[in-house]
Amino acid sequence: MAYTLSVPFFPLFLQQELGVRSGLEAWSGVSISISFLISGLCAPFWGSLGDKYGSKSMLVRSGIGLGIAHLANYFVHDPYTFILVRIFQGLMAGFGPTSMALVGTNTPEKHVGYALGVISTSTAAGGIIGPLAGGILSHWAGLRGCFIASGVITLCSALIVLGVKESHERRAARRPGIWQDIKRAAANSRLLRVYGLILLVSTSVMILDPLLTIYVVQIGGSAENASVSSGIVFSAVGVATVIMGPRWGRIGGRIGYGRTLFIGLIGGGVGNLLQAAIPHLVGFGLLRFGYGLFFAAVYPALNALIVHYADGDFRGRAVSLSQSASQFGIVAGPLLGGLLGGWIAIPYVFVLTGIALLAAAWGVKAMPSGKPGESEAERTASISTF
Repeated sequence: MAYTLSVPFFPLFLQQELGVRSGLEAWSGVSISISFLISGLCAPFWGSLGDKYGSKSMLVRSGIGLGIAHLANYFVHDPYTFILVRIFQGLMAGFGPTSMALVGTNTPEKHVGYALGVISTSTAAGGIIGPLAGGILSHWAGLRGCFIASGVITLCSALIVLGVKESHERRAARRPGIWQDIKRAAANSRLLRVYGLILLVSTSVMILDPLLTIYVVQIGGSAENASVSSGIVFSAVGVATVIMGPRWGRIGGRIGYGRTLFIGLIGGGVGNLLQAAIPHLVGFGLLRFGYGLFFAAVYPALNALIVHYADGDFRGRAVSLSQSASQFGIVAGPLLGGLLGGWIAIPYVFVLTGIALLAAAWGVKAMPSGKPGESEAERTASISTF
């Protein structure tokens, strides 16, 4: 929630508070992407420190660092300093993966899946509440007030972690290196295709982040209420995801995750094309919600296919590599969106994204449905078990 409280309004902050008039889309893309790039590069560092000193202590350090970074944005008065603060925020951004590690290593084995599911649900809820709360707060206390709120919330999260009891044991066994994991994944053509889809999907989602607020103003949202309007638009997809995500998981178990992924990509592609054709604020918001209802099928299906295609002793690392693919998309999306938004009209970015998702759906249709050498009966049994 602390993160999404302010990030959707970066374009407004850059324009209204930092005086950016030209290249606004590019500045927005860079400011969003740079933090993800740095955090992706630092992720192994945070992981090794967590193994050495314990996830709890690193989680507190990350929470304090992120809180300071959010608060520092309040004092920024030029775009270059803003980028430097975003780089620092990327250096401190170990809270998400470290919290997953803390829960995964301190929860009884039979409850791990449930506990991680709770984290995923809370993350989705924060993604819904954040833009709505940020839109209202910025209208009342200004955009800088959102940074203060984000900092306070993050520092409170760090304090909450102090009350968590951790049973930390150092791993004696030597784990395979990342290069060995990459080579093993590269030998599995089906996994590589799924990773490519994750990269494409993450890019398609994030490509619009630096543009949505600007587009909301262009299609009828007033500049004074742009933060509230864009907050509602940002949250529409999240609400749809919470509603349909679990349902798509059950549907995938019945009809197969490949088919579910195909339906989700088709819905996402058509939804993007329609969003480009409806230049009215209310209709655009409704389309974003409808797009989210279908697109909610995509990530659960992709994760299920990774588990299905990976060997049993490699599944955990295969999922970790999928997070790397997603991180690359999170970095590339805003940069690409910012550049395209400054070069072509924003509706054309929706069109390009829609075409890319439809092309991905066609690629899914051509994907083999099982593991090498696996019979149809074995494939059905393994997916049903999952």
